[in-house]
Amino acid sequence: MVDLLVKNANLPDGRSGVDVAIDGGRIVGIGPGIDAEAGRVIDATGRLVSPPFVDPHFHMDATLSLGIPRLNRSGTLLEGIALWGELKPLLTVEAVAERALRYCDLAVAQGLLAIRTHVDVCDDRLTAVEALLDVKRRIAPYIDLQLVAFPQDGLYRSAGAERNLLRALDMGVDVVGGIPHFERTMEDGARSVRRSCEIAAERGLPVDLHCDETDDPMSRHVETLAAETVRLGLQGRVVGSHLTSMHSMDNYYVSKLIPLIGEAGLHAVPNPLINITLQGRHDSYPKRRGMTRVPELMAAGVNVALGQDCCMDPWYSLGSGDMLEVAHMAVHVAPMTSRDGMRSLFDAVTVNSARALGLAGYGLEVGAHGDLVVLQARDPIEAIRTKATRLTVVRRGKVIAETPEKRPKLFLDGRPDAIDPAAYAPPLD
Repeated sequence: MVDLLVKNANLPDGRSGVDVAIDGGRIVGIGPGIDAEAGRVIDATGRLVSPPFVDPHFHMDATLSLGIPRLNRSGTLLEGIALWGELKPLLTVEAVAERALRYCDLAVAQGLLAIRTHVDVCDDRLTAVEALLDVKRRIAPYIDLQLVAFPQDGLYRSAGAERNLLRALDMGVDVVGGIPHFERTMEDGARSVRRSCEIAAERGLPVDLHCDETDDPMSRHVETLAAETVRLGLQGRVVGSHLTSMHSMDNYYVSKLIPLIGEAGLHAVPNPLINITLQGRHDSYPKRRGMTRVPELMAAGVNVALGQDCCMDPWYSLGSGDMLEVAHMAVHVAPMTSRDGMRSLFDAVTVNSARALGLAGYGLEVGAHGDLVVLQARDPIEAIRTKATRLTVVRRGKVIAETPEKRPKLFLDGRPDAIDPAAYAPPLD
């Protein structure tokens, strides 16, 4: 007897006709024709069953704050930062927590069950830190939430930022953050990278820096981040987020930089929706996209994960908690429209992101947590193409969200009564 049995599933690795048995919150069997009594049986009917979606880069302290106290009229990164500075004095623990919890409801419905969020510590009250520590506790039964101590206004540029960062870590925040390109000078930026990594090494914590989120090809703090990672033995624990300056760097320098990133074991986290809307704002034509060099990084063996970054906040007025939307945008802007390229971008919002966050027990294998999503698609490419409906979301063997199948009705003479939008492309593989 098992708690849950999912039958007739297609898996992201191409296997089909697979059953997944979950008991006691763990996967206890995976393969064809599992014969077991179950408390609940879900027939996937040849649909894609995936591990949960993972967002490795988000700002939950600002989410759903669109229009408070005003809108970002220019749509630029710098106006967004300035607007966030206007909003911070208005924050309350209750308001931040309520907005975050509402976003987490949306995330669960989208099969997004692990999130790393940056939390601004350049507020002496540490209001957002207090709120999100409480949220982390409250959502633990259904979402794995990691918090990054993020000095939004600069570790050295903002008075008291380092002190507040250390206070946040003492309160239980999980990861050391930073924003070296926003410091007053390139030298201060490099110094902030070194200090952030030293704090992480001293405390045995991961590092996740907003790094080179700029169109300036001379912003090269990821080089320092790679060097400090090696110097301090932090390999595998360090994320370089955004890395948009690589979009504008000359190819010769990048031919040196990408191997350095690979040698250091850095994880790279671009944020397609935000990078292509905030970058290139000073260009006329041709306009730069701004997203970092995803296919080149992947080809070099760097773990690339895709983040959502923002949802209805001072920087981005759109967003829906949908990691397939993130992957869909990456397909177009990278561009990565080959079959292998699209599959790798599905991995970038699932297994790669889990690796960047160091999630234990993640995946579809015996012994892993009993967490999965049944999608209205046959394979990862179809899931990205249609931004597939999440039919069933399972956490530790329990169904925590369901969405009816999308099947529009038609009233056309001689045509079908209803269609499945996910079933129109012929299987090519």
